Amino acid sequence: MKTSYRYHPLDLLAYLLMVICFPLNPLVLLNVIDPYENDLLLVLGFVIWAIGMFFVIYPVFYFRIKGDVPLGKSFVHTNRVVTKGLYSIVRHVQYTGGILSIFIATPLLYPHWIFVLLAIPGIWLTYLGTQREDRMLIEKFGEPYRNYMRQVPSVNILAGIYRRLKSKTLM
Repeated sequence: MKTSYRYHPLDLLAYLLMVICFPLNPLVLLNVIDPYENDLLLVLGFVIWAIGMFFVIYPVFYFRIKGDVPLGKSFVHTNRVVTKGLYSIVRHVQYTGGILSIFIATPLLYPHWIFVLLAIPGIWLTYLGTQREDRMLIEKFGEPYRNYMRQVPSVNILAGIYRRLKSKTLM
């Protein structure tokens, strides 16, 4: 098996955008920008942030239960294609959580055009990361992962929920 890369140069740009758009935002905290206040958007932003953070944390525990992770290894060392739980809705649960908790929540928490503008390339670069991850997982797991890709969308939660409800399979 070919040794796979873990990081791509575009990931560094995505990480930079994540720092700039992080909900504990340096641009807001240092008064570089002054977003307008909207209580409804603030509440919605916190809800989306919480959901996103749940998605980010979920694999750390779920892969240990369902992924056949060797004792003492990180959750990323799963030896099985996990297709249950949130992984029956989206393939890239952590990437989806990052998109939600950073690039979707931040413009709601701090309504300002700059966060919307930065979210666009941030989401796109994160999505490109999922494509690289898919290639790496195909290399690792082969046809079972290809089959999984045909059944579950990469990061589109709405499509994943729709497919899940349509198939009526249990988590």
